[in-house]
Amino acid sequence: MDGLPSGYRPNVGVCLINSDNQIFVASRLNVPGAWQMPQGGIEDNEEPRSAAIRELREETGIVSAEIIAEVPNWLTYDFPPAVKAKVNRLWGGEWHGQAQKWFLMKLTKDESEINLANGEADPEFAEWKWASPEEVVEQAVDYKRPTYEEVVRTFRPYFNEKGITSKCKSSKW
Repeated sequence: MDGLPSGYRPNVGVCLINSDNQIFVASRLNVPGAWQMPQGGIEDNEEPRSAAIRELREETGIVSAEIIAEVPNWLTYDFPPAVKAKVNRLWGGEWHGQAQKWFLMKLTKDESEINLANGEADPEFAEWKWASPEEVVEQAVDYKRPTYEEVVRTFRPYFNEKGITSKCKSSKW
């Protein structure tokens, strides 16, 4: 993969927007209160675009989305020491953090397709919501915040100002 920084796990991120230009975020099961956009590792011999589509489907159940834009370069973040020890043990590597290719995708059907426990992969999220770009950045964990700021800045021309946060949706009910 061209330009992939050494020592960083290759990863993709998806900034999914709805027809109101709100961004999909979900709360992690293992870190309550940690809201994030869908993301995940790139498999061997997988292209980032394909990985983004796969990760979105696995984590949210969404198959009706189109890619609108892509951040042109890899964005990186470093893991804090406790996270680094845990993920390196889980992933069997020695990663400083993650290098991510980010994609802006638009939901092309309604949100009834969203299913956080769709059986494709172990569920990662407890609940989800639509949020404004500012809320997405504010609610990101500290070490991911600079990356989220860059993603929102890059994709801002595609957003408008009418997005209003809707109430939280839970897969527990």
